[in-house]
Amino acid sequence: MYHRIRDLREDKDLTQREMGEILNCSQRVYSNYERGDLDIPTDILIKLAIFHNTTTDYILGLSDQRTR
Repeated sequence: MYHRIRDLREDKDLTQREMGEILNCSQRVYSNYERGDLDIPTDILIKLAIFHNTTTDYILGLSDQRTR
């Protein structure tokens, strides 16, 4: 479901553990976000968009425009 956050993470050569540390969550929770097993909370979604210099719409698949 959230394949875009995986792609964005991999583009920066970061592991799930590193992204979890950046977002202040565990690797397991972050992995669940990537797989779509957990909905991404709004505050985490905003942090992801800021960190990756993209929009929440792009992450959610509502837009194909990757950069702000």
